[in-house]
Amino acid sequence: MFPPYILKILGLWEYGKSYIIINSKGGVILLDKILRFIIALLAAISGVMTAKWLGTSSFLSSIVSDEFLRVGFISSSDTMVTILLAAFGGLAGGIIGYLLAPFCIKYLWQFTYWIEARLNKMPVYDVIAGSIGLAVGLIISNLIGSAFMHIPIIGSYVPGIISIILGYLGVNIAIHKREEIVGLLVGFSWKGKEKQKEKVVTQPHYKILDTSVIIDGRIADICTSGFVEGILVVPVFVLEELQHIADSSDLLKRNRGRRGLDILNRMQKELGLHVEIYEQDFEDIAEVDSKLVKLAQLLKGKLVTNDYNLNKVAELQGVTVLNINELSNSVKPVVLPGEEMVVHVVKDGKELGQGIGYLDDGTMIVVDSGKKHMGDTIGVLVTSVLQTAAGRMIFAKPKGMEKGA
Repeated sequence: MFPPYILKILGLWEYGKSYIIINSKGGVILLDKILRFIIALLAAISGVMTAKWLGTSSFLSSIVSDEFLRVGFISSSDTMVTILLAAFGGLAGGIIGYLLAPFCIKYLWQFTYWIEARLNKMPVYDVIAGSIGLAVGLIISNLIGSAFMHIPIIGSYVPGIISIILGYLGVNIAIHKREEIVGLLVGFSWKGKEKQKEKVVTQPHYKILDTSVIIDGRIADICTSGFVEGILVVPVFVLEELQHIADSSDLLKRNRGRRGLDILNRMQKELGLHVEIYEQDFEDIAEVDSKLVKLAQLLKGKLVTNDYNLNKVAELQGVTVLNINELSNSVKPVVLPGEEMVVHVVKDGKELGQGIGYLDDGTMIVVDSGKKHMGDTIGVLVTSVLQTAAGRMIFAKPKGMEKGA
């Protein structure tokens, strides 16, 4: 409850859940026992005072004879009855106080812990300002309350009520005006919230990676560039799926699976990205895609994928999806009809006479009458652009043909 240096100054040492005092002879006296003795003593004094009041009341004279009451023992004001009552009251009060002391001490420590916890959470400026406000409020209440002291009946209660009200107002007003109060004390203008900004604790941003986006590999470069923030989560069932693909008898699948595992290893060790493996598996769900959607809902994260079907299913269930293909299409250079470009025709198209070429970013260009230029690099003129969910397709004509037309 108390800091060690305070305990040392006061001669107190922590002993279990109590505090002890080390006396000059090395004996140990528990602080709880001292408090229990003090409470019992106060209760005994209260019992004596109550018994004396009963001894002088008219109620007792109606029960005990006047001759017995007038028998003096110590002084004219003390009789045999009042002394016996005082002894009985002191004994009864002491016993009751001693028995009730543990409960009083327990709640006393709890109240002390509560006050300490509240003060520890408060900034030091609030504590200083609140103390000053409380002192000023009590001083003002004392000045005002003295004027009501001589009023019959309520005169003794009004000062206490005023002290509570003005003390509370003093603390609250001082805390709200702590910037000005502390500024006056230290001699400069304190900006408060502008100079000391509290750190805002934000919820982690989780990005759940599926198998397709790991094998694709572009997620590593995107995260390295800083466009994707937060924690990258790789579920254990995605790792198992990657392992199954890497162990496949099919050469193409085996290479794709190993590529995915290599990319994960590179993201963790070489690129230093924050990648976490989520160990929990949803055994009641069979499909990996359904598990990914469930995990995204559980973590309140975003699902990163290249799978078109998973994209649509996740969006229908309220999960935010980051599609790498959509991002790639969004950052591709804009091509407008009428622009000229150079393309290498690599194969023939589906329609008669068409040739197919590709830009450096993988965009397919369909060249009308380009079949005869297969294997050549030619200049073309863009005629139209078709944007689909799978990507972008550019239609063009050879420049020579356009001029001839």
